[in-house]
Amino acid sequence: MNRLKGFIYGLATSVTFGLIPLFTLPLMQGGMSLDSILFYRFLFATLALAGMMKLHKEPFGIEGRDIPFLLLLAGFYTASALFLFWGYDFMGAGVATTLHFTYPVFVTLLMLVLFRERASWVTWAAIVLAIYGVAKLSLKGGELVLDPMGMVIVLLSAVGYASYITTVNKSRVRTMNSRKLAFYVFVFTTLMFAVKAGLNEGIQPIPDALSATNLILLAVVPTVISNITLLLAVKYIGGTLTSILGAMEPVTAVCIGALVFGEAFTLQEAFGIVLILVAVTLIILSKPIQHTLSSVYRMIRPRHA
Repeated sequence: MNRLKGFIYGLATSVTFGLIPLFTLPLMQGGMSLDSILFYRFLFATLALAGMMKLHKEPFGIEGRDIPFLLLLAGFYTASALFLFWGYDFMGAGVATTLHFTYPVFVTLLMLVLFRERASWVTWAAIVLAIYGVAKLSLKGGELVLDPMGMVIVLLSAVGYASYITTVNKSRVRTMNSRKLAFYVFVFTTLMFAVKAGLNEGIQPIPDALSATNLILLAVVPTVISNITLLLAVKYIGGTLTSILGAMEPVTAVCIGALVFGEAFTLQEAFGIVLILVAVTLIILSKPIQHTLSSVYRMIRPRHA
């Protein structure tokens, strides 16, 4: 039952996180800078989580030894977002999205190197299918040009996100209440983006009510909800499986682009979605698949011995 909950939370994380363009694009079209958008996103997310904790009468107190881990998590989260947006200056968003989605590979490698946890062949097959599916969704046009500097920057964003998931999975804060954990990560993330915005053009005022609504929705749906469900998914099924379920993020983004912004939906994108759905199905059914194949192997092996 807990495993099923983990898969549901993981899918909810990726679907809600994939809604970011729905709220971000109108803000950028309205003239807001990315620094300001990110600052308001995490500020409002922090306030929303504080309200939820007060409503549920959850204590805000933490132990002093938790602070280094919370700062580390905020650093990984901030670095992932910053490196990804910086990578957009060197390459197209599609290439950057595909490179960023290599983070399940880095999660798997970190779990292997640091904690000696090996992934099954089913997991690796799902990773390959998911990355190929994301590439089909994200890469449009014939020629693929990779800027070496941009490639390193975007891969650093993938490593940052993988490090965030791995730290949540294996550090002492794993047992912390999910709302409290997300709250403190967002507190520190907000401060980091405030500093970055201050070093550049500063924080812009919110221009109008529609922008305020989009910022609030950006803070609640693909930030508060997606991060709480992410923490719960990691708790129930671990970092590797949760990261692979993240392949539904670009699927959601493509669907939003087609249904809301009128973007063309191609056969290549349909093929990419099918590959991702196969990868997600492999992950959900990984244990039954391995059990069935092991049983078949045990039945066949004596005959050829």
